[in-house]
Amino acid sequence: MLKKLAGLLFYGRFARAFSVLGYRQAEKDFEPLESDFTNQIWLVTGASGGIGKAIALEANARGATVWAVARSETKLNEAKALATDPETFETQVCDLSSLNEIRALVDQWPEGDDNRLSVLVNNVGMLPHHYQETVEGFETALATNLLGPVLLTKTLTEQRRLRQDAVIINVSSGGMYGTPLRLLPMTEPSIDEYDGVSLYAQHKRAMVAWTHHWNKAHLRGPSMYVMHPGWVDTQGVQTSLPTFQKTLKGILRTPSQGADTVVWLADKRPSPPEAGIWLDRQNQPEHVFQLTRHSRNSVDELIDYLDTTLAPWL
Repeated sequence: MLKKLAGLLFYGRFARAFSVLGYRQAEKDFEPLESDFTNQIWLVTGASGGIGKAIALEANARGATVWAVARSETKLNEAKALATDPETFETQVCDLSSLNEIRALVDQWPEGDDNRLSVLVNNVGMLPHHYQETVEGFETALATNLLGPVLLTKTLTEQRRLRQDAVIINVSSGGMYGTPLRLLPMTEPSIDEYDGVSLYAQHKRAMVAWTHHWNKAHLRGPSMYVMHPGWVDTQGVQTSLPTFQKTLKGILRTPSQGADTVVWLADKRPSPPEAGIWLDRQNQPEHVFQLTRHSRNSVDELIDYLDTTLAPWL
């Protein structure tokens, strides 16, 4: 009962801001985007559908060479067929829950200044309802939502595959508003009482913390942003949260609306804030409920965990 009440409070608090109603209100103050990404190379993960696909297609339409990365070759080819310039829309099959495959992706990246990335979008995400484990022994959602993006970013940076003036954009979720940073429950989830929704929120909260730590540690760049797209009607949402999708379908955002802030950040590149999360081209507070401000874990503990865990792949 308490869990249901908390859910009603959460959805009631954010229904307007995160839905298409919030987007339409914010859109009134948007300036037209005249972005020209010619001569830029983008890497977008989870680009075979939903928000990732919308980001990849929009960047390509504005002149970027895009590397669309996902595990479904069929869906990647379908996305490529929709590209404004298919010749500059590259596809790469990679299981982004596998640290070995991510490392192989980076190692195979073409060398040379002409192939360095201008924009990295860590968009991939998953929300399963049952415990799954990767071949490397990690809980699959944790590997996909947090470990994989961190490994991809660190290895690309360390191998100089990113331009110094590049930007990294992490796609988080409004779900992170419901949890503080929680290290042990996130990294050692219960198998029998697995709660995919709660864990997804924890992964996305950790992504916010990691983003702000990154900017403090990389004052000379590349800069990193964290945003959330609001509530978007995607195949992933239909599969993972069917009741949510069915109930709110009439006010969910389109993938293009969810992608807007990513494209805007890549174009405008505002000074990275010390705190907060971007939504609808505005940096919003990263805490709304008092309970999420206090954690048993520090950001330093999160970073130590990430560094130690990923060390074999670095």
